Amino acid sequence: MSSQVPSLTLNNGIEMPQLGFGVWQVPDDEATAAVGTAIEAGYRSIDTAAVYGNEEGTGKGIAASGVARDELFVTTKLWNAEQGHDTTLRAFDASLKRLGLDYVDLYLIHWPTPAKGLYVDTFKAFEKILADGGARAIGVSNFLPEHLEVLAGETSVVPAVNQIELHPHLQQAEARALHASRGIVTEAWSPLGQGKGLLEVPTVAAIAHKHGRTPAQVVLRWHLQLGNVVIPKSVTPSRIRENIDVFGFELDDDDLAAFAALDEGRRLGGHPAEVN
Repeated sequence: MSSQVPSLTLNNGIEMPQLGFGVWQVPDDEATAAVGTAIEAGYRSIDTAAVYGNEEGTGKGIAASGVARDELFVTTKLWNAEQGHDTTLRAFDASLKRLGLDYVDLYLIHWPTPAKGLYVDTFKAFEKILADGGARAIGVSNFLPEHLEVLAGETSVVPAVNQIELHPHLQQAEARALHASRGIVTEAWSPLGQGKGLLEVPTVAAIAHKHGRTPAQVVLRWHLQLGNVVIPKSVTPSRIRENIDVFGFELDDDDLAAFAALDEGRRLGGHPAEVN
């Protein structure tokens, strides 16, 4: 099945699918099958990280898919303990080896960990990885505007992506506006919130009912219409297929206004200023 997912063009001209498959909390021995199911369902973007402990299983799923490498977009992330110029270069080589790949499409600094004060040196190592062809694009994750300001002053490559916690209860309008002004794509992690809370909100249920869709599908559609890249995760084959089936309908202005009213500025994960 060929993918019907639209792509966004990153600031260095690379195309990135707007909807991808995340493997956070997927055990390594389950990742191979989950990634295989996702690719079969039409996903072409796979998002993992060193700290997830499933790069190996993810790589096996990619290898077994039979889909050409240049048709896939693979993201992984550097863990906090490996920050620093030389440790970053070693950690990147280790990630590639576990994935069984010659390159990744996107490499992200997982958290700024500001107390360590190493993210500038780390990003300079990322610039070397980019120049050497190890990654086709480089970016960050969980960076606040002030961290992006520091990077802008001390490095030469603008991050292609900032992957941040973003869902209807935490809409991150200020961050999205800053990213847009800098040519940085906003990518949402925990796009469906976590657990059932968000998907049982009456507003979301009503919009889902109106369109004959599931709550998860209308939330994912909301992300796409905002212009976010979004990476839902699941190990359930039916859910994996449901989450990519979001291109046959559109939310209207009333729906979008109803979603906008759900913003509570409520984080489910850690605060980027404090995670070290």
